[in-house]
Amino acid sequence: MKTEKIEKLLEVMRTLRGENGCPWDKEQTIQSLRPYIIEEAFETVEALDELDKSNPDTLAELKKELGDLLLQVVFVSQIASEEGLFSFEDVAEAITAKLITRHPHVFGDEKVADSAEVLKNWNLIKKNKESRKHLLDGIPKSMPSVLISQRYASRAASVGFDWKNAEDTWKKVEEEKAELVEAVEQGDHDHIEEEFGDLMFALVNYGRKLGLDSEKALKRCAEKFKARFDEMENLDPTFVEGGKPLEELEELWQKAKKNLGD
Repeated sequence: MKTEKIEKLLEVMRTLRGENGCPWDKEQTIQSLRPYIIEEAFETVEALDELDKSNPDTLAELKKELGDLLLQVVFVSQIASEEGLFSFEDVAEAITAKLITRHPHVFGDEKVADSAEVLKNWNLIKKNKESRKHLLDGIPKSMPSVLISQRYASRAASVGFDWKNAEDTWKKVEEEKAELVEAVEQGDHDHIEEEFGDLMFALVNYGRKLGLDSEKALKRCAEKFKARFDEMENLDPTFVEGGKPLEELEELWQKAKKNLGD
């Protein structure tokens, strides 16, 4: 039954791309699907963020978004199959082989002490098997910069290049803050941008040492800001037209916070 459901999905995709299929689906190329893959990935992440296992609605939403994401894999695979490049079965075979190779402590004789050692081995195997020159290669540069920073730092830490604890990491934050202040005093915009980036990277590392997801934390802050700003607009729609002094806007902000229970 499980394989039948997968085959049914593949057959539907073949039909959509077939002679009597959907005009839009037939027009798509591997490259044209790129924005939809990105969109569906972000929608899946959003469904994960909002997941409440006791709420059937959020479970249904996650299932739907996972299906939408799977559709993109099936869609690209179908186009690739038509062009004689590879098939969905080849994709499944490749990821299966990768999982086995990357887990020698499960499918082989290798021994590991903990998950940290598993991560270290995973990264080293990935580097060697995929003939990558450097350990940090292969992390998509199109990801948000906070996520890239987290991945770089985490991968470097997996081979021991890391601060000993959160306290030491915070010292780096203070060091970068002082360098940013100095750059601002000098007035060199390029240097300011560089030091600002260094400070942000140090904060990402501090969050990592605290066990936090910096991307999630920043998004939470942004959503909180939006909710408060929206409430300010609810309280006084005219303020967005400009002209109100900062003191009145601050008072409105405090009212919004109070109304939202913050």
